[in-house]
Amino acid sequence: MKLIAKATIQIQKPITEVFEGIVNPEKMTNYFISESSGRMETGKNLIWKFPEFNDKCQVKEIKIVANQSVSFVWDKETLVKIELESQPDKSTLVKVTEDGKTYNEDNLKWLIGNTEGWANFLACMKAYLEYGIQLRKGAFDFMRIK
Repeated sequence: MKLIAKATIQIQKPITEVFEGIVNPEKMTNYFISESSGRMETGKNLIWKFPEFNDKCQVKEIKIVANQSVSFVWDKETLVKIELESQPDKSTLVKVTEDGKTYNEDNLKWLIGNTEGWANFLACMKAYLEYGIQLRKGAFDFMRIK
């Protein structure tokens, strides 16, 4: 049995704006990461830094389908896929799945944490893209490595 973290949200912006909000590091640093070594593009490998942690995260095997999907690997066991669907009212449905972990006690904790994490990612992205609000700023300072 494979464990799959999932989260979905509807963002009141056109699909082109939501897509750009995901692949453009200048946008993503306003709601998710603190640094990126570049724009998300098919075949590229990136390094991401998060504001709460000292570690850098390798983002590999990036695959982009413009205005439809973004996928990448940042954990050797899982694939992250972000799918976009334009809605009749010109908003965008954003679905995130991260899958690949086998069922065990440690991975069950991973599932809970990553499901929560992707829901937070989507809420922060919605707040930023719709209203210019940076929900993540200061939200996880308690997690900083001292």
